[in-house]
Amino acid sequence: MIILQVNGLSKSFSGTDILNNVRLEVQHRDRVALVGRNGAGKSTLLKIIAGEMSPDSGDIIIPKGVRIGYLEQHAGIDSERTVWEEMMTVYEPLRKLEGRLRELEMEMAAPAVYENNLEYERVMKEYDALQIEFKDSGGYQYESDCRSVLHGMRFYQEDYEKSVHLLSGGQKTRLALAKMLLSKPDLLILDEPTNHLDIETLGWLEKYLISYEGAILIVSHDRYFLDQIVTVVYEVSRRKVTKYTGNYSAYLDEKAKNYERDQKLFEREATERAKLEDFIQRNIARASTSKMAKSRRKQLERTEWMEAPDGNEKSATFSFDIERQSGNDVLALQDVSIGYGDHPVSRHINLHVYKEDRIAIIGPNGIGKSTLLKTIVKKQPALHGEIRYGTNVQFGYYDQNQATIIGTGTVLQEIWDEWPLMNEKDVRSLLGRFLFSGEDVEKPVASLSGGEKARLSLAKLMLEKSNTLVLDEPTNHLDLDSKEVLENALDDFPGTIVFVSHDRYFINRLATKVIDIHEDGATEYLGDYDYFLEKKAEQTELMADGQGSGAAPVADRTNASRNELDKELKRQERKLTRAIEDAEKKMSSLDEEITHLQEELLIPEFADDHVKLMDLQAQIDARQEEHDLLAEQWLEWQEELELLYS
Repeated sequence: MIILQVNGLSKSFSGTDILNNVRLEVQHRDRVALVGRNGAGKSTLLKIIAGEMSPDSGDIIIPKGVRIGYLEQHAGIDSERTVWEEMMTVYEPLRKLEGRLRELEMEMAAPAVYENNLEYERVMKEYDALQIEFKDSGGYQYESDCRSVLHGMRFYQEDYEKSVHLLSGGQKTRLALAKMLLSKPDLLILDEPTNHLDIETLGWLEKYLISYEGAILIVSHDRYFLDQIVTVVYEVSRRKVTKYTGNYSAYLDEKAKNYERDQKLFEREATERAKLEDFIQRNIARASTSKMAKSRRKQLERTEWMEAPDGNEKSATFSFDIERQSGNDVLALQDVSIGYGDHPVSRHINLHVYKEDRIAIIGPNGIGKSTLLKTIVKKQPALHGEIRYGTNVQFGYYDQNQATIIGTGTVLQEIWDEWPLMNEKDVRSLLGRFLFSGEDVEKPVASLSGGEKARLSLAKLMLEKSNTLVLDEPTNHLDLDSKEVLENALDDFPGTIVFVSHDRYFINRLATKVIDIHEDGATEYLGDYDYFLEKKAEQTELMADGQGSGAAPVADRTNASRNELDKELKRQERKLTRAIEDAEKKMSSLDEEITHLQEELLIPEFADDHVKLMDLQAQIDARQEEHDLLAEQWLEWQEELELLYS
């Protein structure tokens, strides 16, 4: 059953097209993702579908009786009710029904009804009908359902009587999501629902949505989440929407295959077209072949030639370098307590960080992950314990709230104020690598979006050339493409990384250690996020069998070493593959330059200009030498790649 159809939808703002002739379909029980760059129009499309915004043209078809629930990005509840009272508003019709059942029970017990057969039969008939409706609507389990969802969203019994308006912003967002889930619409529309959720809550939400009875239309930049949930992906790009079947990883594979196929078809058609045009040009003026050439010209005009396939949109390009290496021992925490004032949130933290470690710090919201990073970089003191720093350690700190960007000037000035010796051309070139081009560099910092501020923070971090990066939720506000660029840059970083993230895909890509923070310490797992999950499951199973102790053991060293080796091999493979691709592009460019210079050698005007000819030949020789060196290096890299897994 189709519960949503979007036909020929278009939308523009201030004369700029955002969406053009969009078509989209959602079936009952579909799990659909909208993906695309920040600003591509994903949230706009959701607002139009939800009726919050009107399209310029096109149709939204929703069958009668289909209920739509829409939770926009950064949505939150603010009311004078308690948490429990607010959640109970979802069940207002059901509670009225329950109240009517209680009234009927009292009527049946009254002598005036009990002793009157006709009246008793009438009341019983209404009671039976309402009781069936009450049961079928979940009347005997709605409070249990409410407690279950609240618990999943990390609201516990002691939170039920708290006033909603006293909750934090993140708690209000989670409460809004919990309320939306309990309302159980036929089509659940969620815009970035994973914001403000810790890893444990994300895992619960995934399981809930997988078994959800209705259809789901979702925008999210959490790739791990999308892989677990969705079965259909619509990509919003260049004002169009394209459908792909499968989860997010399947979408990436299919998109790459489609582009490769379309590129080959385009090249084949381009060759055929060039042959036709050449034949027409050579034969149109000859009397013997003119008729044939005119026929070919008609064929050329009638044929609908394929347009060049759209490649990837422009991406940021950057890397992190270091000025000088740190010592092998970077950082050591011994029995450290963290928090604010006299209120520790986590105690007895012991942690050793070594050169080139990639350490992911995880734990529930409120446990002090961000506080730990601030304590490490000396932005606030430890409440107890000792922190020892290694030789030549230089911290580069990324704040998840971009609090480091406090300037009141423009994007250009934000860089220039801290690096005044850079010339304007270099600053503009740098900003261009982070997708700030043209008039973008004159934007006031205060007016930037979350994604733009994140890219500007990363630009500043790159210029610092620190050997130890301390990153607090670095993928927040970044779209999927920017996340991949950041991962590649961090993967190639020659220093040490300590980071907090709830992006499980990001953790799997980078981490060689996972540190799970809890109130009374930290547990170390020598592997990525999937390895952490595997070990946690083993510990749970041991405890269920009565063989485990209260403390979680340090992860198995043999498996962890193997896991670390696999990650290092993959890292080397990616590095070699990128180096080979760069060399191939450079050699291709050199081939073109050499060909162009050789053509210049044959220009008649230069035939007697020996100085010009010698200069051209010198340029050819220099480029040929560079090409030969690259070719040798390319061959070495290919051999290294082949030996990597042999």
